[in-house]
Amino acid sequence: MKNIVIIAHDVKKAEMVQFLNEHKEWIYGVNLIATGRTAEHVESNDISVEHLSPGKSGGYIEITDRIKRKEIDIVIFLRDPFLKVGHHEDIQNLLEACNHYNIPLATNYASAQLIILGQIKKEDYDRRKSMD
Repeated sequence: MKNIVIIAHDVKKAEMVQFLNEHKEWIYGVNLIATGRTAEHVESNDISVEHLSPGKSGGYIEITDRIKRKEIDIVIFLRDPFLKVGHHEDIQNLLEACNHYNIPLATNYASAQLIILGQIKKEDYDRRKSMD
C-alpha cells in the first residue's frame, strides 16, 4: 500500500481529515494523493499530500490515468450522493477504472476503514508467508 488517492466532496472534507487523523498509524509512510481542494483542506490540517488539479479541472482524469498506469493502490472517495456536478462523467470514468483495474474503492468512512485494515492484514500475511 504505497499510493492512496483521497477525494472528498465539500460536505465530506472535514470527515476526510477526521479519518486521516484517526488512522495516522494505518497510513504511516503512505503517499497520499488528492485533487486540488481536497489537498488544500487536508494540508491546512497539517497532513502532507501530493496535489493534483481540482476535480472539475482535470483532477479526476489525472487519477484515472494513474489508475490505468497501475500507480494507485487504493481510492478513498468520500462522496456526497446528493450532489450532481457538471463533471459527473469524469467521476464515473474514475469509478469504472477502479472496477476495471481492480483498485479497492471506498466511498464512505466505514468502507475506507475496512479496505485499509484489509490491506494491512494482507501485507502482513504476505510478509509472513514469504518468510516460510
